[in-house]
Amino acid sequence: MHNGPRTIMNTHRPKSARPFANHSKQWTSNVARPEPRGSQNAQRSYERYLALAQAQAQAGDIVGAENYYQHAEHYFRSMSSDRKAAPPVFDTRGVDEKHDR
Repeated sequence: MHNGPRTIMNTHRPKSARPFANHSKQWTSNVARPEPRGSQNAQRSYERYLALAQAQAQAGDIVGAENYYQHAEHYFRSMSSDRKAAPPVFDTRGVDEKHDR
């Protein structure tokens, strides 16, 4: 006869050290994905985070404002790197004037 509280034996198997090891690593989709728009999305995000930062600053939340300013800075840098990666645009006006001298 058992007079104490009943203990339940743990019948669960121990978890694997690598829980996703058995999952397939295929992440394919038949849906065509749109091309990222690069600086257009960065420009939009920059403006949005800048507006959020200014709103937080006006509300007196300087920590929240700084957080949003840092996000805006990230997108500003992203736009800058996109411009550097783009091929340079040469100004061909006045080329003849330089060679005439």
